[in-house]
Amino acid sequence: MSELPTLPFTGERFTPECVREIWYEHWHRYAFASVFARGKRVLDAACGEGYGAALLARQAASVVGVDLCADTIAHARRRYQGFPNLCFLRADVTDLPEGLGRFDLIVSFETLEHVAEQERMLAGLARLLAEDGLVLISSPERRVYSEKSGYRNPFHHRELTREELEALLRRYFPAFRLYGQKLLFQSALWRLDGQEREYLMQTMEENGELVPEPRYEAVYYLAVCARHPAALPQLPGLALFGDRAESVYRHYNEEVGKHIRAGLRIQELERELAALKGGGR
Repeated sequence: MSELPTLPFTGERFTPECVREIWYEHWHRYAFASVFARGKRVLDAACGEGYGAALLARQAASVVGVDLCADTIAHARRRYQGFPNLCFLRADVTDLPEGLGRFDLIVSFETLEHVAEQERMLAGLARLLAEDGLVLISSPERRVYSEKSGYRNPFHHRELTREELEALLRRYFPAFRLYGQKLLFQSALWRLDGQEREYLMQTMEENGELVPEPRYEAVYYLAVCARHPAALPQLPGLALFGDRAESVYRHYNEEVGKHIRAGLRIQELERELAALKGGGR
């Protein structure tokens, strides 16, 4: 059995071979979108490597993935050729062809900050959206992602604050709901009796006060957009995502183990050095 083709990770596009935080962040967005994809005609605008479009194809009637990079599209066609309801086309998200038709669900994750013509991109998505369709868009919060961290992503053209993102979305999608996204370390309790799920999330402030909501600065935003409020479905107040292998914990434990072993070895060497010094007196 031949190995799946892979793309090198350059930092511009996520690949499913990435690990740790970035893996959770990117897969969670598509997992969330899959809830709205069942039986729908879906467009993944700036699909990149194709992993997310393939995930949506498990639920959707059909999925079209578009990306500007010809090599990336060629890779996606090879790697995900086993999905008969999935196709990949080369196209610019700021100049999407009218011939694509209308879509019930359009997703474009971590794209907006990469393009200069952000309004043109959103106008194109709105043009291809069915009357009762949904658009899901994600974007990093500039104040947290860049300004607070001191990190500058060389592939980002223009990052937005929450206020800037909301103002931009409002011009093309009169109805939208905004989610904050951040990888958290949580202790989870969940009911095992099969009853309706109701969630309580508590955050302990530094002064010990408990508040019944997530009190964190969002690193990313994910917007669920529509032409009118009636098109917005009932949305969860909280959406959680994880992998059964708990890979982030596995890596964390591996790194902690390395540090512990290194610390023990340093102690051994220090004792040996002390013994050598003592023997030379």
